[in-house]
Amino acid sequence: MAKLYFHYSTMNAGKSTILLQAAHNYRERGMEPYLVTARFDNRAGEGKIGSRIGIASPADTFEPGEDLFAKIATRLQTGPCACIFIDEAQFLSKAQVWDLARVVDDLGVPVMCYGLRVDFQGQLFPGSAALLALADEMREVRTICHCGRKATMVIRQDSEGRAIREGAQVQIGGNETYVSLCRKHWREAMGA
Repeated sequence: MAKLYFHYSTMNAGKSTILLQAAHNYRERGMEPYLVTARFDNRAGEGKIGSRIGIASPADTFEPGEDLFAKIATRLQTGPCACIFIDEAQFLSKAQVWDLARVVDDLGVPVMCYGLRVDFQGQLFPGSAALLALADEMREVRTICHCGRKATMVIRQDSEGRAIREGAQVQIGGNETYVSLCRKHWREAMGA
């Protein structure tokens, strides 16, 4: 039975690495996965999912407001697809998460989403909130704070390493921009 999965974490936990490994496992068994990522996150290159450890794979992309049910239904017309993998799932809209739920329910294809749970201000991303509400199964991908505790939060920092407290929810960046922390150290960094 197909399910909608949400693998969530903070920055730098290895979500994309896990996604790429799972897709590789499908291919090794002769099953074709369909990989999709947010178009505007092109850190690994346009139409690619990449990991900090250096592995990458070509992927289709989604844009804000795009009908993902129609996109995936069109892809399925070109041949079998064993599983849909969505990277940067926090950038999905609520409607797009419902599209993915329809893919699972109506087309019978499992969908595995990988993304951040909260932003640098401790707020849920719209896609993550919808996935937390609709996913059949959720799995936390763990990483650690500098103190050794589980990191559940992330700060955005300026070029001097100071925590930024305000700004747009979305700013593409990696280790130079974001640091994963436990809640205690996030509160200290944010002055909360």
